[in-house]
Amino acid sequence: MSGTKKIPMRKCVGCQEMKNKKEMLRVLKTSENEFVLDATGRKNGRGAYLCFSADCLKKAIKNKGLERSFKQAIPEEVYQSLEKELGTLENG
Repeated sequence: MSGTKKIPMRKCVGCQEMKNKKEMLRVLKTSENEFVLDATGRKNGRGAYLCFSADCLKKAIKNKGLERSFKQAIPEEVYQSLEKELGTLENG
């Protein structure tokens, strides 16, 4: 057996690039149909991944990447809260 561990890769719904899962932000749809940011990547629910940049969020909004991932329309206030939370993560 080889000693190398497989690194989980995920595709950003904004820029469509494959990156290490730990380098990305998980947007989560809970069973109550709420959308939250999951910084740990361990919460239960359907997830989609975004890079830690406002540009990728803008691209995801423009190309409807999140809507495609969750197979449903996403309310405008969800995008606004994502922008706000992403801003605090980028600055913090």
